[in-house]
Amino acid sequence: MTTPRQAAIQAIATTEYDLNQIDFRTAHLKELFGTLVFSEEVQKQRLPKPVFKALQKTIKQGAQLTDPAVADAVASAMKDWAIEHGATHFTHLFQPMTGLTAEKHDSFLAPTGTGSAVSEFSGKELVKGEPDASSFPSGGIRATFEARGYTGWDPTSPAYIREAPNGATLVIPTVFVSWTGEALDKKTPLLRSMEALSQQAIRIVKLFGNTEAKKVFTTVGPEQEYFLIDKNFLYARPDLLNCGRTLFGAKPAKGQELEDQYFGTIPERVLACMAECEAEMFKLGIPVKTRHNEVAPSQYEIAPIFEDSNLATDHNQLTMDVMRRTAEKYGLVCLLHEKPFAGINGSGKHNNWSMSTDTGENLLNPGDTPHDNAQFLVFCVAVIRAVAKYPELLRVSVASAGNDHRLGANEAPPAIISIFLGAQLQDIMEQLEKGKPEKTIPGGFMEVGASVLPKLPRDAGDRNRTSPFAFTGNKFEFRAVGSSFSIGGPNTVLNTIVSESIDFIATALEKAVGDDKSEARLNKAIQDLLPGILKESKKVVFNGDGYSDEWHKEAEKRGLPNLKNTVDALPVIVRKDSVELFTKYKVFTERELTSRYNIFSEKYVKEVTIEANTMVSMAKTLILPAGLRYQGEVATAVNATKAAGVDAGAQLDHLKELTATIAKFQAATADLDHAVSHKHSGDPYADAKATRDTVLPKMVELRTLGDKLETIVADDLWPLPTYREMLFIK
Repeated sequence: MTTPRQAAIQAIATTEYDLNQIDFRTAHLKELFGTLVFSEEVQKQRLPKPVFKALQKTIKQGAQLTDPAVADAVASAMKDWAIEHGATHFTHLFQPMTGLTAEKHDSFLAPTGTGSAVSEFSGKELVKGEPDASSFPSGGIRATFEARGYTGWDPTSPAYIREAPNGATLVIPTVFVSWTGEALDKKTPLLRSMEALSQQAIRIVKLFGNTEAKKVFTTVGPEQEYFLIDKNFLYARPDLLNCGRTLFGAKPAKGQELEDQYFGTIPERVLACMAECEAEMFKLGIPVKTRHNEVAPSQYEIAPIFEDSNLATDHNQLTMDVMRRTAEKYGLVCLLHEKPFAGINGSGKHNNWSMSTDTGENLLNPGDTPHDNAQFLVFCVAVIRAVAKYPELLRVSVASAGNDHRLGANEAPPAIISIFLGAQLQDIMEQLEKGKPEKTIPGGFMEVGASVLPKLPRDAGDRNRTSPFAFTGNKFEFRAVGSSFSIGGPNTVLNTIVSESIDFIATALEKAVGDDKSEARLNKAIQDLLPGILKESKKVVFNGDGYSDEWHKEAEKRGLPNLKNTVDALPVIVRKDSVELFTKYKVFTERELTSRYNIFSEKYVKEVTIEANTMVSMAKTLILPAGLRYQGEVATAVNATKAAGVDAGAQLDHLKELTATIAKFQAATADLDHAVSHKHSGDPYADAKATRDTVLPKMVELRTLGDKLETIVADDLWPLPTYREMLFIK
């Protein structure tokens, strides 16, 4: 009898894939980039000049697009451009609270009534769509029978073409709101938070005499980690197929201990897949820059250049979609779960965040003499204050059942939110706390010790991969975001808390300066204000090892919250101070916050329940039968040995251990089955808490016994692909 595992390995061994599907000698990067995007250049070529100017004013300055004629002109040009690229349909792409994207396709075709048809796409169709909203998570905002929801065109994120084997589709990024006006998506609050931050940050910019800047953007470059394994293994693993992670799996003899995967040579099949992914992303205008092997076997990373936060969020959703679809062409599956395999590194999404003016100035760029750069110091202190004041909001923004398996492990920062500044900036902040900073620690050069090598410039500070929020030169890197996340949620929170902090500082400086706009008066006001803020906020600054037990004890002394799992973090969403913050800056209404509290609670319960049910099914139908078959074989061998008059003591001990483990495994399966079948109370958070406290411990117990059986049962009987196979067979 062939096991699913054996069939998977046989399929892998006998299948060959075409690894030469992309030729960058004939399809040059410059020629590919943005070819499927209705970009500013395309708009300039195809739109009447007044329409183009009106649209660009909306995109770059946030001016409201009110003239229906402008929308009609854009729609007409967009339709003609899309049809030229083979598009037959258009769709409003939105980001519901599932964390994924959603779309409904409509044809450009419109019958004339005379037996023929024409292609139509109006401004009204561009600006507004009406998908059914009843089956998307709403957290109580919409009842099941209340179906109406609206999508609204987001002109700041350009439309693009999605190619498919049988045609193409014009994709229009949109927001998604209910009939009663509440946000049902990730994009709407993100746009609101960006606007809130811009309004506050421009006040500081103006204090420093910049009259040209009209808007401040937050920018993001999300580093995306992921696993690639052969798709035949996916089909043989119900846990990977249903849950995105392995619920059973004994630790292999070799994992990542030798550290030979990290930045190693990329396997040929994987590299071919990466190349095609990048080609598709280039065509869609996604500025991917870096690719490399990550720490764990079969783990990789792709990273883009930073963009406007809204566009970066859309592009990251698109990146994950492209990776999933392209991997299949190479017989691979892209795993984006935060912890697909126990015992080795999981996957995150490092969120590199900064602020820039519409004139191109990075407000978190310290320059060569950051101690003299007053504007940088103001914005940097504002971020430090925000993280110190609202660490629990940052924590809940990255909370999920999947990320709980990763945070606090050796490859990810702890659930305690802290800031790493680095030696140079730490020194400047200490000087600032005592008065006016006078000097900057220079970076200098390294003497490598080989005369043939040039002197290498050295940064003034090291990096800290154990910190959840680290300054990395001209940006802050929020390292706690999970690999499957939409970055819209974490950046909405980050933008909002920094908005409040900038507002606080701007109000104090404006009051202190009054009518005296001189540089000297402003500098005096800054020197009077920032030291006090730093003194209050420095509890969150930590440059040491975030993995150490000592840090956990120190963090507790400092009063830093340690919300160890999602269920602990969720109540922060609807806490009074959270509601006051988000409503003050018009990012969320109280009803929208309550809905998200309910949605995240329900999602936690559903995800853990699916995993538990999958474990029970695998235990009963795959692992237990394999164990019983092996038990039968061992029992037969013991009886045969005894019948031959030979001492069977060792074999009998093995049989006893096997039988006892199987009995415990059956009991643990029954316990988990009972725990997961309990009736829910109807209160989403109470159900999440009960699921964490009753179901998760039973899952851990069952896994421990299942993994033990994997190390006992004969290899030829074990039905599931093992870690050593999934992680190392390419």
